[in-house]
Order: sequence, then C-alpha cells, then structure tokens
Amino acid sequence: MLRTLSIRDMLLIDRLELDFQPGLNVLTGETGAGKSILLDSLGFVLGWRGRADLVRQGAAQGEVEAVFELGPDHPGRAVLEDAGIPSDGEVILRRVNTAEGRKTAWINDRRASGEVLRALSDTLVELHGQHDDRGLLNPRGHRQLLDTYAEVEAVLAAVRGAWRAVSEARRARVTAEERLAGLRSEEDYLRHAVKELDTLDPQRGEEAELDTRRRFMQAATRLREDVARARQALGDEGAERLSLDALRWLEGAVDGVDGRLDAALEALQRVLTDLGEAQHAIDDCLDAMDTDPATLEQVEERLFALRGLARKHGVMADALGDHARDLRDRLAALDAGDSGMAALAKAEAEAEKAFKSACAALTQARTAAAIGLDQAMARELAPLKMERAVFQTVIAPAGPGPEGADAVTFEVATNPGAPAGALNKIASGGELSRFLLALKVCLSRGNAGLTLIFDEIDRGVGGATADAVGRRLRALAEGTQILVVTHSPQVAALGAHHWRVQKSVVAGQTLSEVLPLSTDDRIDEIARMLAGDTITEAARGAARALIGA
Repeated sequence: MLRTLSIRDMLLIDRLELDFQPGLNVLTGETGAGKSILLDSLGFVLGWRGRADLVRQGAAQGEVEAVFELGPDHPGRAVLEDAGIPSDGEVILRRVNTAEGRKTAWINDRRASGEVLRALSDTLVELHGQHDDRGLLNPRGHRQLLDTYAEVEAVLAAVRGAWRAVSEARRARVTAEERLAGLRSEEDYLRHAVKELDTLDPQRGEEAELDTRRRFMQAATRLREDVARARQALGDEGAERLSLDALRWLEGAVDGVDGRLDAALEALQRVLTDLGEAQHAIDDCLDAMDTDPATLEQVEERLFALRGLARKHGVMADALGDHARDLRDRLAALDAGDSGMAALAKAEAEAEKAFKSACAALTQARTAAAIGLDQAMARELAPLKMERAVFQTVIAPAGPGPEGADAVTFEVATNPGAPAGALNKIASGGELSRFLLALKVCLSRGNAGLTLIFDEIDRGVGGATADAVGRRLRALAEGTQILVVTHSPQVAALGAHHWRVQKSVVAGQTLSEVLPLSTDDRIDEIARMLAGDTITEAARGAARALIGA
C-alpha cells in the first residue's frame, strides 16, 4: 500500500507531501490543474518510462520519494530479497532526475537499477489509464488479457519453448535441403576432384621439399666439378700429402730442438684430423650429386603436378590436403544426404507434434479461463448498470506461433436480443469505460497488496451510471487501496479520502498543489464539479446529498 508520496521540483510542483490511506482515495480538479503531473511523478519513482522533461524549470534536479507498506506475504519482498535489499515491511523508493537528464534511484537507501525498480513496481502499483480502452478495442491484445486472467505462464512458456524447437528443427531441415541441393549440383565435380586429389595424395611441406631437390639436382653437374677439384686438392696429391710430409720431417728433427716443435706437431695433427673430416663430407656431397636424369624428371613431374592442382583449386600447394578432406566431407554428406534428411524430417515432425500437444494444453486452459472470465464479467457488469449486457470470450483457431494457435476476441451484446459483435462496433464510449473497469477488476483479483490507480476510468459516463461506477470502486477498495483521478462528482462523492489538485501563480511562476479536503471543502469541490465556477446553495445541497447517499 502506498503510504506517502513526496515530490520536489517536478514540472509544476515545487514541494508536495501526500499521505495516502487505505480504501478509495479520490483526486479531483480542473482540467490542466496538474493531476497527470502527480501520476507522472509517481510513475517516475516507480521506474516507468514516461516523459523526459520532468524537472521543474530553473531547478537543478527533481526528486520523488514514495513509501510503501508491505504485508508479510507481499510479492515485493521476494524481489527485494533477490536484489539483496533488506526490508522490514516498509520500502522507500527515491529517484532523482537532474536537469541534464541523469537518473539515479535508491531502494531503502541502496542504489538500484531501473530493472530492479520496475520489477518491484510491478508488485506495488497497477495503473489503468485514460486510454486503456483503446487496447480493449484492439483484438490483438485480447489473447494477452485472457492469458493474464488464466494465469497460464507455465503452459505458455512450454508453448514458446516448443515453438522455438519447431523453428530450429525447420531451419535445420531447410538449411540441409539447400546444402544438399548445392552438393547435388556439383556431384560430378566433387567425385572427379576427390579421385584426382586422392590419387596424387599431396602432403604438407612436400612442394618446398621437391623444389629444393629439383634446384639441387639441376645445379649438381656444374657444382660437382668444383667439389671434385676441392676433394683432389685435399687428398693424397694435395694438402694431405704435404701435411704428412711436413709432419714426418718435423718428427725427425724434434729431438734436437728441446721441445720447440711440440706446438707445431700438435697443430699438424689437428690439421690432418680436420682434413679427414672435410674429405668425408665432400665424399658424401659427391655421392649425392651422382643424380640420375630419370630421378630429376620424376621430381619435376611431381612438383608440377602439385602446383597445377593447387592452381586448379585456387589454394596453396600446402593446403591441398586440407582441401581434399573438405571435398571428401562434402561428398560424404552428399552420399549420406537422404538418410540425413530423413532424420531431420523426423526431428521436425516430433517437434511439431510436441508443439501441437503444448498448444492443445494451452487452448484447453484458455477455454476454461474464458468461461470463468465471462462469468466474472457478468457479475461485475451487473452493479455497473449493465446487467443485460453479455460479454463473451470467443476462441478460434489461428495460425501457429510462439503464443499458441488461438485467436481470442472479446465480443459483447449490450441489449437483449441483439447479436454479439466486436467491442468497437457495439459498445459506446461510456459502455467501453464500464467494460474496461469490469475487466480490470477481474484481472486484478488475487494481486495482494497491489495499489490500483484509475485515471478517469469513468470517462464518458454520468448520472446513475457514474454513481454505479463509483460504488463499484468503493466496494473494490474495501480489500485494497485505490487511487482514482476523476471528473465525476458521483465518483468523487463516494471516496473515503479526497484531494483537490489546483494551480496557482506565485511570484510569476505557475505551480500545482494538492490539498487534502475537509468535509466542508469536499462539499464545495463536489458542488463545483456539479455547477461549475459559480457554486450555489443548490449545488452544495446536491453535493451533500451525493456524499450522504
């Protein structure tokens, strides 16, 4: 229940403190006095989306604070618990809007996101605005209204999940069909290319290896002559013989020079060792240079085949192996296409079967709820002086979708014997308001602790009908808190608590203020609503009669 509402520097309001009570709270005032500002400010602190220019002109920021009382089982407690916000039965919402448009919110002095604020506000307040009957006229919204009444969230979630499964299965089948059609169009190419690649069996790194061998073999003839000369220069007729001679001569003279040749002898020994290693390496190179022309031809054929196939398929030679695997996979998918398509078709059929089953359960729940809603509406319309009216919820098959396979339409017959028809074709403006009120009452049942706000729900009705609307609102308010913005004196007279919204000019500034009305003030306000600017004693008498009725 909304206990207090404090507003600072919002639109035409500079300072305002309101203490609301249980039961029926009524707000009246001239058109343009600022009643909508009050609702805009409340919506702002609740996190609702609304107008952007809320800060009063000349103020640095606007601020709204609302205090709600939560019962032990109030659903708002669960929202607060999930958000990690402590609560002892009272929740204080505060939200600030700077002139630059920055918004900051707190719940019980804890910073809160807009998402948490809106989730909490859904458990605190429900607003029924002036133009809600436009939604009532649109059959597209009737199914949602019925689902709200039926409380079929779990069944509806199952239908949505089943619809997603159908969509995914259908998408998988269509994608596979398109891919298979593409593969069939290139079947001849795939089979020829795979056979060609499998025959060649290219290996990663093979091209570079073959190119190196080819270059080496091509240069071997010219290079072998130089390498052979080097081998001869190091051999028995060259450096090796001369080094051995030098070693023999020095060994013959070593005893007579007192060790002065030891270093030279050791160096010559190393030279002979290194010469031997060099000769061995050169011999290996000469053996490798002994190439067969047929071998060179084979290397070139393999190299050119790799490069030609790479150009043909538009890939690098090293990527031919991966390309071959990809083509083999596509060919395998083509060969397994029929069995794969059968599996996908089966999966789609099973998903559709599950969806139809979920839809049937939803249709059954909606049908049962439609009967209950029609009966509840009949009970609500009677005290609104529409006891002869018939409200009927019509459920018909519709194209399948995430919301099921039902079309829901609200039809009415306002006069006995008259055929039922669409709301927008049968009901007048005043009748629409009463149908809307009855529907909102039916939909609001079970919402414990919810504050209901009706903004001009009595629009288009007057006299005894307005009195009936007011009495229904008063009866409804016995179990909850209701705020009503009204221009109807009959509705205002039935309120338990009454405020007047009025404008005044202070220091050249237009301001809105909200005043709680005493008994005498209420009489004058309702007399004004009856008679206009000039309040007569007759109007006051009529006001007293309405209040005392």
